[in-house]
Amino acid sequence: MIRFILKRLLHAIPLLIGITIISFFIIQLAPGDYFTQMELNPEISKETLEKLRTDFGYDKPIWIQYLRWLKNLSRFDFGVSISYHIPVATLIKQRVLATLYLSLVVIFFLWLISIPLGLFCATHQKSFQDKVIMVSGYIGMSMPSFFFAFLLIFFSAKTDLLPIGGIVSINFDDLPFFSKVKDLILHITIPASVIIFGGFGYLTRIMKGYLLDVLSSPYIIAARARGLSEFRVIGKHGLANALNPMITIFGFQLSGILGGAALIEIITRWPGMGRLMLDAVLSQDLYLVMAGLVISSLMLIGGNLIADILLALSDPRIRYK
Repeated sequence: MIRFILKRLLHAIPLLIGITIISFFIIQLAPGDYFTQMELNPEISKETLEKLRTDFGYDKPIWIQYLRWLKNLSRFDFGVSISYHIPVATLIKQRVLATLYLSLVVIFFLWLISIPLGLFCATHQKSFQDKVIMVSGYIGMSMPSFFFAFLLIFFSAKTDLLPIGGIVSINFDDLPFFSKVKDLILHITIPASVIIFGGFGYLTRIMKGYLLDVLSSPYIIAARARGLSEFRVIGKHGLANALNPMITIFGFQLSGILGGAALIEIITRWPGMGRLMLDAVLSQDLYLVMAGLVISSLMLIGGNLIADILLALSDPRIRYK
């Protein structure tokens, strides 16, 4: 098993380098740079702009800029943000924990809801409850997430039941322990609910489809013919095999939620990486954009690594192969 994990980690290194190369050069294809906007300011001389470009390494060819950036990255140095004039790592530390917190909460409840619902729909196919769940899933997938977010914000503003914006209240440090937990739950309710409502229908449909395919397999029919209880047939034989494809989906979902949460973070004023990355792209803050791409890539690679490990644990054939 250790050899399997090490092999996957070694595969991740050239993959990450390839992603950064493509991303770095694609970003450079955009016309101008951060200092191009400053040329419109008559108070800034051309000599000052040239000096700034030299200080940040923008006067070098693209491939030299990339090699310098990669060398700094190997020392966990993301460079200095041109917009904020502080190290990129400092900006990322302030925002990435909030985004990870939101993403992990969403993934946990999304799977906690979707797998039981998919199991129920597969075992109660064409029932009234199945139809209600499927219709709700269709509504969640078809409704724009930003529109649902606006509805929740409007509802919260009218009823004052949920806070709007931020992770915690201003007086969070003065609250007792259980009040702090309640405050955290109330603040994350709106952004998490929006993402979960938009994604549970997709996962529920996939889980239902995989389980229906498994339940129609010959070995399931044989298990029922031997007189095994329905609970054991579905729980031990059916669900165990239907979860393997779902584990694969999990590997892609971690980074997918990180990207999908960006718009929700901006609308709900969640202080994550969404607004930070949007401002970085608009201002062509190269090093800040690259830091965001590296983190997204690491989450994608890490999610797939976790999925590979879980698959190897659940199916020995994958590990031995």
